[in-house]
Amino acid sequence: MSSKATILIVEDDPSVRNLMATTLKAHDYSFLTAGNGETAIMQAATHNPDVIFLDLGLPDMDGINVIRKVRTWSELPIIVISARSDETDKIEALDAGADDYLTKPFSVEELLARLRVSLRRLSLLKNRTDPSPVFRNGEIVIDFAAETATLSGQELHLTPIEYKLLTLLARNEGKVLTYTYITKEIWGSSSGSEMASLRVFMAALRKKLEPSANSPQYIQTHVGIGYRMLKVDAERS
Repeated sequence: MSSKATILIVEDDPSVRNLMATTLKAHDYSFLTAGNGETAIMQAATHNPDVIFLDLGLPDMDGINVIRKVRTWSELPIIVISARSDETDKIEALDAGADDYLTKPFSVEELLARLRVSLRRLSLLKNRTDPSPVFRNGEIVIDFAAETATLSGQELHLTPIEYKLLTLLARNEGKVLTYTYITKEIWGSSSGSEMASLRVFMAALRKKLEPSANSPQYIQTHVGIGYRMLKVDAERS
């Protein structure tokens, strides 16, 4: 029995399913498999896996519906792995509750890297018993109780909106947040004016966080989709 996480592979193509299963087994992960949406939902409810790898093009239902069903009872990480590369498909999946989106064909190295990110985020959520924890990522430290943030030991002078953006990204470290999700969380709606405001405030926040605008360290832009806070090792920052 593996001491690592259990992954539910939802994929109707046997060759792709076997590739993922072989990769997980070689790295000492436990795994379950499902070839359609109905089986996937049943496996997720019965076995409570740590992460789901989910194809969208399933024979009995769209993978988006699987995400919505699972989200009615669980926040477990869902990584979509699909041949659909259109931005609208990615946004729909992420807005439905997916944590990440990997486009086929993919490398096993990237698959494992995305898995590690999701497992780190899951571990943080499970260990977060204090309602006002201190968040650390590289040289960023956020004290949620004091509503303060520091970078390399120096207090960041943030506007209320910038602080809200930073904490929203921090609480979802490793997860791609769509523009629509962010604007609804910050302003309560996602009209054109909020989208424009998001770009302005995000640019201001990044100026205060990133040593170089050309090589962002903490906040990754997914063009046309949204933003993600990257996990940064203190030694590298």
